[in-house]
Amino acid sequence: MAEPFPLQPSLWHATAPAAAPTPPLATDSRADVCVIGAGYAGLSTALHLAESGVSVIVLETHEPGWGGSGRNGGQVIPGIKYDPSEIVAKFGPVAGEALIRFVSSTADLVFDLIGKHAMDVPHKRAGWIQGAHSPAMVETVKRRSAEWTGRGVDASYLDAGAVARLLGTDRYLGGWIDRRAGAVQPLAYARGLAKAAIAAGATIHGGSKVVSLKREGTSWTIKTAQGASVTAPRVVVATNGYTGDLIPKLRQTVIRPNSFIVATQPLSDNLAGTILPEGQVTSDTRQLLLYFRKDHTNRLLMGGRGPFREPRDASDWAHLERVIGKVYPQAKGIGFDFRWCGRVALTRDFLPHLHEPEPGLLVDIGCMGRGVGLQSAMGKAMADYLVTGDKSRLPFPVVPIKPLPLHALNELYVSAIIAWYRMTDGGMKDKAA
Repeated sequence: MAEPFPLQPSLWHATAPAAAPTPPLATDSRADVCVIGAGYAGLSTALHLAESGVSVIVLETHEPGWGGSGRNGGQVIPGIKYDPSEIVAKFGPVAGEALIRFVSSTADLVFDLIGKHAMDVPHKRAGWIQGAHSPAMVETVKRRSAEWTGRGVDASYLDAGAVARLLGTDRYLGGWIDRRAGAVQPLAYARGLAKAAIAAGATIHGGSKVVSLKREGTSWTIKTAQGASVTAPRVVVATNGYTGDLIPKLRQTVIRPNSFIVATQPLSDNLAGTILPEGQVTSDTRQLLLYFRKDHTNRLLMGGRGPFREPRDASDWAHLERVIGKVYPQAKGIGFDFRWCGRVALTRDFLPHLHEPEPGLLVDIGCMGRGVGLQSAMGKAMADYLVTGDKSRLPFPVVPIKPLPLHALNELYVSAIIAWYRMTDGGMKDKAA
């Protein structure tokens, strides 16, 4: 698999606090649990296991937060892609209601962890706005808002005027706001999780690519590229958009498009007052959505799809730079300080997948754009399961590994859709207002 685009060009790498030391695995070691992948899911699993007195070693190819956890837009949005009624219809009344409670709590967990462990993480909790880009989507967000408010969630429908006031743009016909949501500096949060896990007793080794995973009796041997190995009776694999071929056919269960982000130069106070003046994060209702926010350095970030391949030069972000000028004409011509990208993992049913292909081997894959909160909570749930052995602690059912039919053709299809998306500047030629 091709080496991923470097982490260093990102705004997050430039503004995150220093990482805790995570030296490569140098000697053969033993633990109760070995976690492969130091993103939100793996780090949260390690933290909660260590807090329960379980010995845990985390192995990461690069450094904690290297993958999507250090590259995303930093939007902490509770829930999943399905509304409550759809969740109940899909999972039944008992499991469905339990899942609704779980996904409702994901943002709370993130902000609670930041506070509990005094993490050095710039963050703000002002809510998430989903703008409706078409008349049909106005009806969708009305229904969505009503469903969540009917469950006691602090949310409300926004008419076009209210959306325009809160976003600072007239591009949307309506929307809704979920006030449980917020924003974090995502790499700072990943590094905060790593520091908290280490303080709780976990051991984390960066620069330790796993090259083989073999079951021997009741234990697993996890060998790294340097030759050192970890022996553990239980293994958690949490590699998401950077999943390779360690577990047969796992990579073929997801599509892994790149999500691209640009960040402007810092906005002047006058300009910043006209763009997301109250500090919400936002994404819209397009199938290939746009997502944008201001960060703690007062830069405007715009994210969306880019080439399926790794980027070659700045032109691969040009469509997002044009989008900023269309959404916010007052910012047209502003300079850009940062351009970066990262892989996301999309499953066929737009749900996280849990697999247990062999005894003692637990796999978590798929974040669908909600990874900051969702995968933090998945890590806690997986730790609870490993400690208790109680599968009811898992919010999603354990399912078999099933590759997508014609996986390569699926990737070609997604590449074609993304090419259209870029030609239309993220779908902005279908102007809603």
